[in-house]
Amino acid sequence: MRVTLPHDLPREEVRRRMHAHADEIASFFPPGLADVSTSWPNEDRMEITATVVGYTIPGGVDVREKEVVIEMQLPAILGLMRGALEKAVRKEGGRLLRP
Repeated sequence: MRVTLPHDLPREEVRRRMHAHADEIASFFPPGLADVSTSWPNEDRMEITATVVGYTIPGGVDVREKEVVIEMQLPAILGLMRGALEKAVRKEGGRLLRP
């Protein structure tokens, strides 16, 4: 699954906001449904690992000049929910870019 969020912010500001809100990613899921960990291997890449109902979902967020790209490797069983998940990621991912 790949979701692109356009922005018109300086890259440094996007990084700052992503760092500031990274701990909110677990709240994108219903309470108690997901365990999420994040790490920053470099300043433009946040890696995400979500464990949802027993499935581990690796992914990441790439900060680019005019967009943020969120990719998650959904297991086949969750692929059926891809459309709903993409919609939720667009909505909630946009919150990460807010001040």
